[in-house]
Amino acid sequence: MNYENIYIEEEKSWATITIDRPSKLNALNQRTIEELNVAFKELDEDPDIKVIIITGSGEKAFVAGADISEFAHFSVKEGRQLAAMGQKNLFNLIENLTTPVIAAINGFALGGGLELALACHFRVSSTNAKMGLPEVSLGVIPGYGGTQRLPQLIGKGRALELIMTASMIDADKAFVYGLVNHVVSPEELLPLCHKLANRISNNSTVAIKHAIKAVNAGFKYDADGYAVEIDAFGHCFGTDDFKEGTSAFLEKRKADFPGS
Repeated sequence: MNYENIYIEEEKSWATITIDRPSKLNALNQRTIEELNVAFKELDEDPDIKVIIITGSGEKAFVAGADISEFAHFSVKEGRQLAAMGQKNLFNLIENLTTPVIAAINGFALGGGLELALACHFRVSSTNAKMGLPEVSLGVIPGYGGTQRLPQLIGKGRALELIMTASMIDADKAFVYGLVNHVVSPEELLPLCHKLANRISNNSTVAIKHAIKAVNAGFKYDADGYAVEIDAFGHCFGTDDFKEGTSAFLEKRKADFPGS
């Protein structure tokens, strides 16, 4: 696929996807969602890529929302399809990706932009970031998983307050709320993400995939997270990574995981 709205950079064992629509504050239109769908799938299938970082171009925005001009005149049916396809093709895809995804929030993360960050496995923010779900000010609600993932991260009361007031919070409050894991200067944002990616890459990719699956199961109404954990734990015992990891520990050396 020829990318128009994103670009990908690969370094060592990680890849960085940058949404590149600075004149639109990197707003998500359907073309960008399609490109991200392809990019995430391709990178997830690349055995050399152990971590994916996603960020926005420019200094103002991670993603300042969905592209309202695309759906302002949608019908009820079209609105449902917009949310359903977006969740399936991008937001749920990211959440369940077996490759860890870090959101590097470098500015405004509003509406669909915050929902994109919420779908990632964890978030790192620059000090200039602003986050919120302002959809009710447009007469609609978050439709890309925001009403589900935000309460899971920060609690029901705080999430409902943010959604109902259509307010923005700064990076420091997002950190206090547990919405982001780290807050650093804009200059330190990607270097910290690279440092975290490097630490993740040193561990077993097989075990990390199972950990993602088990953690996600705990937030699904139709899954028994403990049972998924037990199965995943047991499965790890049959992998080459487990043999290498335990051997390295007993031999007091650094593990060299084969990733099988």
